[in-house]
Amino acid sequence: MRTSRAIYVEKIDTFKNQLLVWAQQFSDVVWLDSNSYIQDYSSYDAVLAVEAFSVIDTNFHQAFDQLKAYHTHTKDWIFGFLTYDLKNDIEDVTSANFDALKFPDLYFFQPKRLFLIKGNTVEAHYLECIDDEVEDDVKAIKGINPLSKSTKVHGKEDIKIKLRIHKDDYFEKVNKMLGHIHRGDIYEANFCQEFYAEDTQINPLETYRKLNEISKPPFASFIKLGEKYVLSASPERYLKKDGGKVISQPIKGTAKRSDNLHEDALFNTALATDIKERSENIMIVDLVRNDLSKTAIKGSVKVEELCKVYTFNQVHQMISTVSAEVDPSTHPVDIIESTFPMGSMTGAPKISAMQIIEALEETRRGVYSGAIGYLTPNGNFDFNVVIRSILYNANNRYVSYSVGGAITSKSDPLKEYEECLVKAKAMRTVLEN
Repeated sequence: MRTSRAIYVEKIDTFKNQLLVWAQQFSDVVWLDSNSYIQDYSSYDAVLAVEAFSVIDTNFHQAFDQLKAYHTHTKDWIFGFLTYDLKNDIEDVTSANFDALKFPDLYFFQPKRLFLIKGNTVEAHYLECIDDEVEDDVKAIKGINPLSKSTKVHGKEDIKIKLRIHKDDYFEKVNKMLGHIHRGDIYEANFCQEFYAEDTQINPLETYRKLNEISKPPFASFIKLGEKYVLSASPERYLKKDGGKVISQPIKGTAKRSDNLHEDALFNTALATDIKERSENIMIVDLVRNDLSKTAIKGSVKVEELCKVYTFNQVHQMISTVSAEVDPSTHPVDIIESTFPMGSMTGAPKISAMQIIEALEETRRGVYSGAIGYLTPNGNFDFNVVIRSILYNANNRYVSYSVGGAITSKSDPLKEYEECLVKAKAMRTVLEN
């Protein structure tokens, strides 16, 4: 059981910064921030969950069954992540690629302390075993200098970013993928590449702050799991359930921004009318419709928005919104499992695309192209897609970020490579100062 208390905060942006600094004392931290981005399906402006009361930490084997049992047993809020490699629990596929990050395949915890922020109201939801600590915690949070941490991302040594797949190899692999498409094995696949730095130390909080400041995306997240960190500036929602309604908002289609307003408007218009980008998006919308139909009430799946261009700090993105109605008896984890991994990060048909991706990529994706979010006691949930994110294992001194793009029959390997560099710009800028 939880005790809740509502707190009015006048300077909410300052309080959010103070809250995130205060959270660093705990081993288990999930911070979710919409950055005040105006969107139709928003429950909270920001959420913080800290200090695990109970935990599920497992590899992919029967992971969804274990998550289902854990959520049913706790009957409480749980926060965490699903890695891309949970596909191995759902389909007859494997992951044998290189993995230096060593994150668990699935990790969720039941927080002792939970803060839900909407407007200027902060709701503190504490487990009853510590509900007498709310006052002291709020006092401590408000007493923090929000910029008290070092403002440096890393020490004196410059970070040396390396490519796991070099340019010529990238072209060769994309051409192999195009061969699969021309043979009819697949219509589309999301091909990803890793950028990394070894023997490197970063300041996770400052790295996240700078990444978030550059991008200000609607699905930003900061995860701390012991010595493992996810610093995410994701613009994409994977899946949300609110009562009987489920929505998915896949992104397919990217264009760069320009400081010149006229040129920026031209980039926006060009993306909106680009036949290749629209076909990419529509293929994934069809896949998402099919995935949602597995648990939806018959006839309830609909496309609410098709190929609409949204503008973010770094890029323009083409986003579609697909919704469905579900029966109250359907377990929320069954809805997640039946749609995972998200179509925007796999391809179509999904299983064939995942098999080809695994053969051509060099790195195990792990948390990248997985999902971060939460489930509520009454079975609602909200998850992002882990893209535009920096992953860090402080024990291994290993920093990684990956980017990808959808390969279709109309893909030009050089243009795909250049799109990857556009997507990677914010992460590289932050890490290289």
